[in-house]
This record gives sequence, C-alpha cells and structure tokens, in this order.
Amino acid sequence: MRAVLDADLGRRAVALVDGGVEGLFAQLHGDVVWREGELVVHGRRRSGTAWTVEAGGHGLVLMPSVFAWPDVIVDHDPRTAASIRYPAAGVGLLWEEPAATRAGLAAVLGRTRATLLEALGEPLTTPGLATRLGVTPSAVSQHLGALRAAGLVATRRTGRTAVHLRTATGTALTASGSVPPGN
Repeated sequence: MRAVLDADLGRRAVALVDGGVEGLFAQLHGDVVWREGELVVHGRRRSGTAWTVEAGGHGLVLMPSVFAWPDVIVDHDPRTAASIRYPAAGVGLLWEEPAATRAGLAAVLGRTRATLLEALGEPLTTPGLATRLGVTPSAVSQHLGALRAAGLVATRRTGRTAVHLRTATGTALTASGSVPPGN
C-alpha cells in the first residue's frame, strides 16, 4: 500500500511541476474541477451535488487513499487546513498478482532490469523502486543508469528527489516483450 501511495505522490508532484495547479487537479479525479480559481468537487452519491472547497486561509491537504475508491472524500467543515482524500492512482494493482516479467525481455536485459522497467509504468523514486523490487537503492541506481543510457528510462529531479519513468521506447519494449523495430 505504501508503494502505491508513494508512487501517487510522485505522480502528483510531477503534474504540479509540469502543469501547475490546473494540471494537478485536471489529473486528480474526474469529480474534482479547478475552475476560475475555485476548487469544486462533484458528488457521486448524491447526483447533482457539488461543493466548493473552502480552505479558509489555512491551505489544502491532498491525501491519496487506497480505501477511498472510487469516491473523493472532502472535509466539509475543517478547523485548520481543508482536505481532500482521493483514490490513489494504481490502487487496483494492490489486489492483482504481480505481472510476470516477459521471458524474452528478461533474457536480454536481465531479470532485475526487466522487472524495474515494467515497474516504471508509473513515476517512482529510487527508494520506492528498491522497496518494490527487494533490492538495495544502490543496485537500483546502477540498473537505472544502464536503462537511462539505453534511452529506456527518463529521470526528473525535483529538489533532492529523483523520479523515474519509462520513456516511449521503454514502454514499447515492455508492451511487446521484444526490441522495437529500428533499435
């Protein structure tokens, strides 16, 4: 659960850096809309119900949850910062068996690099990858360096945190289980 929540936080950080507040809320949840400087949440349980989230000068806390799916939960009467709990991206993966790494891809890249490449379908940090793969962060860094040099992984730094994601070539490679034509 922690890995899914950490990955979601990384994804939201990238969305905020790339698209600002509008970009962040555009990707957060279908019921959440940023419109003309106001944050509006539409309710599913009561059709037609919408709330404008009032931060009251105390800020807004966004909390990914593995238990909120498919709804967004809004603190309607905050004493301090307003809060929105939303379903973490990838929460469905918690209840699935891990995908087996394709044998052909593992034969070319090695099992750890192939598994790492498959995991990078969502933005993850080095410690997050290490936890997910059960290897040391230094081993993950070495594998990421090789995958980055091959053009299969891109890394973006935000402050002291590095977030890694597959490139289009890396995605094509994992989708087919073989090397794409021309490479």
